[in-house]
Order: sequence, then structure tokens, then C-alpha cells
Amino acid sequence: MSDADEAAFIGVGELPSGRYPKRPFMGSLVDVAVAAVRDAGVSMSDIDTILLIPCLHSPADQADLVFSRVVEELGLGGRAKASYMIHSGGSTSDNTMRTAAGLIASGHARNVLVLQAEKWGSAPVNEMIDMLTANGIPREWEKPSGLSFNAVGALITNRYMAASGSTAAQMASVCVVLREWARLNPNAMYKDKPLTVEQVLASKMVSDPLHALECPMLADGAVGFVLTSAALARRTHDRWVRIAGSGGCVSHYSIGQERDLAVLGWPKAAAQAYEQAGWGPDDADLAEVYDSYPAVLTIALEGLGLAKPGEAARTFAAGDYSPGGRLPVNTNGGLLSAGHTGVGGGTALLAEAVRQLLGRAGPERQIAGAERAVCGGSGGTYMDSQVLLLEGVTR
Repeated sequence: MSDADEAAFIGVGELPSGRYPKRPFMGSLVDVAVAAVRDAGVSMSDIDTILLIPCLHSPADQADLVFSRVVEELGLGGRAKASYMIHSGGSTSDNTMRTAAGLIASGHARNVLVLQAEKWGSAPVNEMIDMLTANGIPREWEKPSGLSFNAVGALITNRYMAASGSTAAQMASVCVVLREWARLNPNAMYKDKPLTVEQVLASKMVSDPLHALECPMLADGAVGFVLTSAALARRTHDRWVRIAGSGGCVSHYSIGQERDLAVLGWPKAAAQAYEQAGWGPDDADLAEVYDSYPAVLTIALEGLGLAKPGEAARTFAAGDYSPGGRLPVNTNGGLLSAGHTGVGGGTALLAEAVRQLLGRAGPERQIAGAERAVCGGSGGTYMDSQVLLLEGVTR
């Protein structure tokens, strides 16, 4: 692929995650758009295409995204070629970037702005509970039995623990490591609160064997990206990030139809991505992978070849994925400590990968010499496994 066809990440913007009831939704989108455009070193008038990642807290705010209010708010009326939304749950960021890359390769888009904002942290709790016990759960069979997302997380955790022989303390160590990373991230929800294995295991049992501190906390947040062609990036930037490989596997809709909850679709998706990139898991400098529950992350790391089969939880407990460890994992703190911003949870992880590869993660968190990152997202009841392999490029 030529420079004219290849997409390049050139800028990232992000707002702090947490509970910000006075921070308006549309205002968050505008603020993060300005931050991303400024980080990219371009002007807002250079943007010709906007791709929007959905919110789940409000049908009215969702409608504003669908009907191009963001174009007007950014002063791009009459200038933007297109503004539309892409949605596949927690894997939306992966699929949105593929779409952006395709628009650039086809020549339809020159500079693409990807935006996401969510108000999960300050939305009415009862409404969020209702939404999270219905969406993605088959209405005919599983919903009548009382299945919810925490119960799905518990099913996956039980299966993984049985298959791997991992202990409750080893699973809790995943949360502890992610909290260590969050404390280095000024945008994280839990940047000021340390965590121990004992605290995790002493927290309320939510859905056996999941404790409260092994479940993600709903948060407000916002993320933005700017992508252009590598040819344009080369003219004006010293460094950018390219998509080196891509792979995916949609394995089920109903969790009851997944044949092995301890594996999911990660091995198949990873094999596609590594083959396309021409490098493998041993070449990665960091990983940013969806982590709504500890087992969701450990299963993914094993399927991605970043941990030996059945060993990911023990590898967390040994400190290999901690700050200063062998392989930095979820260096923003992940959904479990940076905050679960809905569909944006995976978007924030992708933003962190791009930030690291651009060398803009800050003095405490930046991985020295980071050149290659493995990114993974999963939507619904972990219906799919989506992999992007990213590389930093220097002019």
C-alpha cells in the first residue's frame, strides 16, 4: 500500500473519566474534538469527515449524533463530506478505525475526525442497570432467566478459572495491576486510590466469583482521534502511527452459543492480524486490550499469544504486566480503573496505544522506545474479537 492510501493517526484528544454531572455531553464532544485537532497540528477546517462512536446513556443525545449536530457545533456545515455513526459495542473503536482507513484509501476522505463521548457515570443508575440487563442478552431465552452482564462476566470467569487453575487472588491481581497503571494516568477515574488483592477479595460479591472491585465502574468520558494519509503526514509530521495488521472473529450473539468461554475468538483474529503485519506477539512493546472483567482480559491476552495458555492471571500476579514489567498492559488503567465509558472503553484503550506510539503519554507512563502495540476490542457478550496491530513511524 502506498503512502497515499495508508491511514495515519496524527493526533489524540481525551477528557478525564469519572463522574462529571455538570459536564455537558455535546460540550464534551466539542472539547475533545478541539483537543484532538490541536494535538494533530491541523485546523478544524481541514476536517472533511466525522465518524461518531455511539453513546448509550441517552436516546436524545444519540439522535443528535445520528443527525449531524456535531458538524454544526464544530462549524463545519457545508465543508464536511460525511458524518455518521458506527456501532459494534466494545469493538466499535476497531471497526471505526478500519472504516476511517478505508475512506482515506478510497480517496473519499482526506482528514477524518473520530469522536466519542459518554455520560454513564452521571446518568440515572436505574436506567443504566435496565440497559445493561437487556442489550445483547437474547430476549427469548436468556433474559427470562435473569442473565445480566455481571452474570455473563461471572460465567466467563468461572470457566477461565476452571480451565486455567487460576486462584481468586490471581484474578484479583489483574485489578491491582491496572490500578497501578491508572495511578500514573491523570485522566483515570481512580488515579488517587491504591488497591490491594485483599481489598478486591473483601469487596462485595456481585456474581460469584466476581467481587465488586472486579467489575468496571461506569464513567463519563470523551476521546477523539485525527487520521489522515501517510503521504500527508509525511509532509508535516515527524511521527505518526499506522495500522500494520487487522483481524477479527465474530463467534456468537448469545453467550449460550459460545463453544468455549475460556478461549472465545481471539486466536483466530490474532492469527489474521499477525500474518498481515509480518510480526508476532514477541515483537510487541505494549498491549491495550478490552478488560471489562479480569477474565475477559486474561483470555484475550492468551488468545493474542501475549501469555502462555492458562497463565495470564499468574503472569499478572508475578508483575510481568505491571509498570516496569516485561510487557506493559492497559497502560491507561483499562476499564477497571480508568473507568468504563460504555462503547468508549475500547476507544480509550486505542487512544492510549496511539498516544504511547506517538511518544505523548507523559513522563510517568510513557513506555521508552515503544514502536509496536497490540490492541483488542470485544462487543456485546464478547460476541467478537477484534485485533489491530499498530506501529509508530518516523519520517
